[in-house]
Amino acid sequence: MVEFLVVKRRVNALKNLQVKCAHIEAKFYEEVHELERKYAALYQPLFDKRSDIVKAAYEPTEEECEWKADEEEELTEEMKEKAKVEEEKKDEEKEDPKGVPEFWLTVFKNVDLLSDMVQEHDEPILKQLQDVKVKFSDPGQPMSFSLEFNFEPNEFFTNTLLTKTYKMRSEPDENDPFSFDGPEIMGCTGCTIDWTKGKNITLKTIKKKQKHKGRGTVRTVTKTVPNDSFFNFFTPPDVPESGDMDEDTEAVLAADFEIGHFIRERIVPRAVLYFTGEAIEDDDDDEGEEEGEEENDPDYDPKVGRRAYC
Repeated sequence: MVEFLVVKRRVNALKNLQVKCAHIEAKFYEEVHELERKYAALYQPLFDKRSDIVKAAYEPTEEECEWKADEEEELTEEMKEKAKVEEEKKDEEKEDPKGVPEFWLTVFKNVDLLSDMVQEHDEPILKQLQDVKVKFSDPGQPMSFSLEFNFEPNEFFTNTLLTKTYKMRSEPDENDPFSFDGPEIMGCTGCTIDWTKGKNITLKTIKKKQKHKGRGTVRTVTKTVPNDSFFNFFTPPDVPESGDMDEDTEAVLAADFEIGHFIRERIVPRAVLYFTGEAIEDDDDDEGEEEGEEENDPDYDPKVGRRAYC
């Protein structure tokens, strides 16, 4: 018994060291965030040029358009060219398309995580989307990032900019310091969309028949109800200060956080590769490799989908 207590005291000391490690790790992620902010400024001129090409504000030079494709790509292009011969004959009289039409709509529809959000009635609006940007919080401010969706003037709403901001925390929870695994999203805020009258696709009108209890007469009642739409992304549920939420709200926010993180980490930096589908193939390959590694890992627990040390 005495030996057990002695060892337990030492294990407690090790746990205290682990807590200190967690706080150092939190500082590490804070500095990573500062690096991300620094390099975002270096990437931005390239992203701005991408935006200019997409929306036809800039026509790339012949040199900028040169691209050495691998053999598989070349073969695919040859096959595509043969298939397009007849189409090109029919389209000779048509004008050349401006920029890269439907660039962001195509990106969103190519990604399963986002395509599920995009409804048919969203597509005419998303065709007007010119750019998506990531903005990091300023130095000294609480950790956060914003997604900015820039639209050209359209008939659906008067906004040209829609935003979504994610607040983050990079510090261990005092009550559970060992759960710390890097920055986590704590909440998000959207923006008000100024819809043109009759164009709000996040709402729909339904008609219901109601029977009067006393007279037995039937009348038709018109009711406005929420409608599935990509643009619901800009009106996330509020996170109570207490942090207490029902399961449905938790599930909605968890999905929202995943989408926001994915847009920031993958979509914005590699948009053209999601447009062509190349990034999707890379993602599938990565997932396959990870699954193979996990299956060969003796410590992998398939129930929790991660290494388990029990």
